[in-house]
Amino acid sequence: MAPAAPEKSATGAPAPKRRLKAPSFTVQILVALVLGVLLGWAALSMGPASGAGTPDEVPNWLTTTLSTIGSSFVTLLKAIVPPLVFTAIVASIANLRNVTNAARLAGQTILWFAITALVSVVIGIGLGLVLKPGANTTLSAADGSEPGGSGSWLDFLNGFIPSNFLGIGARTQIEQVEGAVSGASTSISFNVLQIVVISLIIGIAALKSGKKADPFLAFNRSALAIIQTVLWWIIRLAPLGTLGLIGNAVATYGWDLLAPLATFAAAIYIGLALVLFVVYPVILRTNGLRITSYFKGAWPAIQLAFVSRSSIGTLPVTQRVTERNLGVPREYASFAVPLAATTKMDGCASIYPAISAIFIAQLFGIDLSFTDYLLIAFVSVVGSAATAGLTGAIVMLTLTLSTLGLPLAGVGLLLAIDPILDMGRTAVNVAGQVLVPTVVAKREGILDLEQYEGVNVEDLFTDDEGGSADEAATPTAAANASDEPAASAADEELVGAR
Repeated sequence: MAPAAPEKSATGAPAPKRRLKAPSFTVQILVALVLGVLLGWAALSMGPASGAGTPDEVPNWLTTTLSTIGSSFVTLLKAIVPPLVFTAIVASIANLRNVTNAARLAGQTILWFAITALVSVVIGIGLGLVLKPGANTTLSAADGSEPGGSGSWLDFLNGFIPSNFLGIGARTQIEQVEGAVSGASTSISFNVLQIVVISLIIGIAALKSGKKADPFLAFNRSALAIIQTVLWWIIRLAPLGTLGLIGNAVATYGWDLLAPLATFAAAIYIGLALVLFVVYPVILRTNGLRITSYFKGAWPAIQLAFVSRSSIGTLPVTQRVTERNLGVPREYASFAVPLAATTKMDGCASIYPAISAIFIAQLFGIDLSFTDYLLIAFVSVVGSAATAGLTGAIVMLTLTLSTLGLPLAGVGLLLAIDPILDMGRTAVNVAGQVLVPTVVAKREGILDLEQYEGVNVEDLFTDDEGGSADEAATPTAAANASDEPAASAADEELVGAR
């Protein structure tokens, strides 16, 4: 039999070969979640490799593999955070020179940060008083232990002052055996809040320097494009990282650690659900925005935040969905989204510390006054930057407890299930980081309503204009808009807005 002739198009030319299209990013994450849970339960049922029931028990090979995959993904995200935050914020500040109503937009953004934080903390306080998580637990005050770090207001305020140009710190731990030094290890860390302060100062200074700063700003834009491309490559690994993170969480924590704190965990997730599925939709409707369009457009960022547990790590996707899916002008989004990723924390800084503080007070038999509840609300609204966009809600909790004079020993009780709670907290954080710029843009008349209403979530790694995926995958590429000769209609509308 002769081979079949190749198909031809209507013009007579051979039809192009059809390539199988990979599942969308959303589908990949969902599949990874399911596989991760199944592998996690399998690892949990296998038990430890050796030393079961002893302090020296060794995780089995599957748990170790899942832990390595998940931690490697998070490590890659954290490694790119310092240059990403610096270049993105400097570029976004520089971009504000193209916006005539920049001060008004910035003020409205911060105002809505505060409004949503206040509503969230009130919900947290209400749930803590109604569900009484501290009274419904088998744990006792004697089970607690103080955290290694501190979270006082002095520490918080000192955190604003950069210790060096890059906000980097080093810590050396000396290991001793029978009184003799056997070794030492040095770990490097960075303070995101200090990096934000440094970036804001340099960005403002560049604006004040005028033409002299143009070479520096051009270099910063180029560096941002490179960093965003590298980060987008890392985000392509998110499905694999999701499998490892979820699987390790199931294998490590299981039900045994969650059971004593079931009421507390339920209170946290109920609060998060109320904010995400009640408060945010009410805000959208009162501002004339369709709820389904918001969730459809923002969902890729929300689900990545859930598994990565990092607002900063999710920043590229957050900004891409805010601009591309929801129609927020890129000049405004390039300022609002990076700022939100470091300070807008309805989950970590409002719901969580409010319920946790009430839990600890109830556990230790301490009655809170009306003034104490006002202090919880104040700390949540003003101290959100303490979380600095990373997995650091414990810092916010210790800040709240020290302000109220509650025992910090209660923090140790909550650390066992913190990763499980942190997934939901970060998802709500990122949802709010998308919501506020969208609402402000709508109120200021600069939102592309046609794009918002007709949101069509495609693969995040493709480009509407037919360019390369990597070029399109620079969500904070808004920084590049200022040196392009032709501005989009949304940009022109932004510049001309009142």
